[in-house]
Amino acid sequence: MKKITIYSILAAVLLFTACDIDRLPYGSMPDESIKNDPGASLNTLLTGTYSQLKGWSDVMHRCGEYAGDNIMIRGTSTDAFYEFISYSRTPNNYRLQTFWDNSYKVIAQSSNIITMIEEGQSPEIDSQIGEAYFLRGMMYYYLVRAYGRPFAQNPDQNLGVPIVNGTPDDVFGEMADRSTVRETYEQAIADLEKAASLITVNRGSAYASEMAAKALLSRIYLYMSGTYDNPNVQYAELAERYADEVIASGEYELLPREEFMRYNTFTPENNAETIFAIKRVASEFSGYDHYYGIGGMYANIGGMGWGEMYASAEYLALLDETGRNDWANNKLVDARAAFIEPQYTDDGTEVFRFIKDVYNGNGTQTGYGYVQAPISEVNGKLFCTEESTTFEMTPVDEEQGIYSIEYTNGKIYTGVVDKLMRLNRAFPMFYITKCSREGEESHLHSPVISRLGEIYLNKAEAAAKQGDYATALTALNTVRERSLPGEGYTSLNAENASELIDKERRLELAFQAERSYDVFRNGDPLTRKYPGPHNAMEVVEATDYRVVYYIPQDAINAYKGTGSTLTQNPTSN
Repeated sequence: MKKITIYSILAAVLLFTACDIDRLPYGSMPDESIKNDPGASLNTLLTGTYSQLKGWSDVMHRCGEYAGDNIMIRGTSTDAFYEFISYSRTPNNYRLQTFWDNSYKVIAQSSNIITMIEEGQSPEIDSQIGEAYFLRGMMYYYLVRAYGRPFAQNPDQNLGVPIVNGTPDDVFGEMADRSTVRETYEQAIADLEKAASLITVNRGSAYASEMAAKALLSRIYLYMSGTYDNPNVQYAELAERYADEVIASGEYELLPREEFMRYNTFTPENNAETIFAIKRVASEFSGYDHYYGIGGMYANIGGMGWGEMYASAEYLALLDETGRNDWANNKLVDARAAFIEPQYTDDGTEVFRFIKDVYNGNGTQTGYGYVQAPISEVNGKLFCTEESTTFEMTPVDEEQGIYSIEYTNGKIYTGVVDKLMRLNRAFPMFYITKCSREGEESHLHSPVISRLGEIYLNKAEAAAKQGDYATALTALNTVRERSLPGEGYTSLNAENASELIDKERRLELAFQAERSYDVFRNGDPLTRKYPGPHNAMEVVEATDYRVVYYIPQDAINAYKGTGSTLTQNPTSN
């Protein structure tokens, strides 16, 4: 009896060892059952395919978010994810191996469904086949953005990932090397366009849908639309067209400000803005398992979580740009500040918190450090004391509690009067809760793949790259004014479009695994000039070899016995 099984597909196509494979429920079925009752079989096979996304989404998030500039970690770590933060790339990273394996499991299982079940039997069956196309296309896109260079950088020569859509006739024969970046993007687009044409049943945001496919197509074409300095207008038009189709569908709506500030607490099926999310449920976690979810690194909630990774000072400064967010007094200006929870001490001590430059013994700047200096008042003037030196505090915006001091090195440092915060090592703990508290359940979180807020931002960038700044401004302010009522930008043009659109994408999509890819795809350098154990003085250019991850060494080794080659990414510039 022939079996359609993810284990056999991957063992043959990718030559993984048995110990690498998680045979989740619904991973295999006799083909006779599939042919006799394709409707019932599809439900089972799709359930198994969606199940693979749960482990996949964990590493997907860490690859995208940790490599950006929205977060800092309290210190170095022996965990493999620290390579994402430090840019110390290696091919033997077990987390990247998991990401690779799980991605190809989804590709294999979705390919089984596409191959084994004929279209045209019923609209319901076609719709579910369309879901399989969506899942496969999504995997190719996420793989190529992690392992392939940004599309703006010679996509016809740079390598993407192997395109492997099912079991070859000769499972021991030659295996395909990596396709080009363009070919991989084209595969993802073809799958997603097919999905959009087949899916007629919207089963909710925990499942693929026509609009979920179009939302992802909007982002993919945006990734292909070049840089602001050298845009590809054809792809920008397509990105905008798909964004418009999602917006015009009326199936989703932006949450009002107050509800948006609780976005993380809503389950996907009860969130009008979520287009597609990887559904997680509380029963999948037990006790201390909450430590190891995405949110567990960002906060300790109810005694659960490591709480070792915090919002970066640079991201906090962006949140405060329009007006200071005073968490201690519950005065939030930017709605997106609701996803940050500073951890204050219980005694209510007031301090002057600022960031100073840090130098080594040779007088070379090596980074930045937080200071929380006790405050005193003398004759109506405020003073702070740090390292036995007292500084007079000069009001910058006294109403908002913003002051400056002239430091011993002659530099002017600006900071805020605030309550004393708890430290983890030397760093104030600015917890991130955007990936926690779903259904008010500690660190339960269903990772968001797409939501309507992103679609408006896609439209804004795509329109700007076509020179249609009026349309871009309207779309951009639709998102901005949700979080900052009355603070919409007054003008958008060729000189400021990249800065303003990039800033809103960063603020809005923070902690959704988009940031590092957004920086590099537009040809920009990544700088992280804020406190943390990373190299704060380093600039990572978009052309740096470390912008992409290494192909896992185990995957490369698996090719050696077949006479085939899986090409590794460059190991230097």
